[in-house]
Amino acid sequence: MDISFLADRPEFINTLAPWVYEYWRPLLPQDTLAARIAKFQTHLNHQTLPIAWVAHDRSQVFGTAALRADDLPSHKNLSPWLGGVFVAPQFRRRGIGSALCSMVEQQAKHLHGVTTLYLFTLDKQHWYSSLGWSLFEPCRWCGQAGDILFKKLRAD
Repeated sequence: MDISFLADRPEFINTLAPWVYEYWRPLLPQDTLAARIAKFQTHLNHQTLPIAWVAHDRSQVFGTAALRADDLPSHKNLSPWLGGVFVAPQFRRRGIGSALCSMVEQQAKHLHGVTTLYLFTLDKQHWYSSLGWSLFEPCRWCGQAGDILFKKLRAD
């Protein structure tokens, strides 16, 4: 498995966008596939946030994760964020999600000098906790209860 910048593999947007659109459609009924594609296109960067990465094996894409300046409209004072973590259901439980998170953390630390990273999750608190994330504060998004987590990125 490889992890590449989405900017280097933009053809994967055509697979990722429908997956993510369908996953979030129950909470974001106003969202459209075209809007989801457009959002992915804003992540086609190497240095400037937002930046996305993709896990893949040659032409087979497995999932994605991003580094964003902000991720929750109610918490723009916190930055930056690990966001958009998604692994297709048929590829889960293979370490792909944790590898994507690790890549974002490494890039945030080494390329951007980040010492604290944030994320929001509705239901994956236990999984993120196993990766070293801690509760920052509970919050709500789209009427759903969730949590903001944080991680201190250790210096090498």
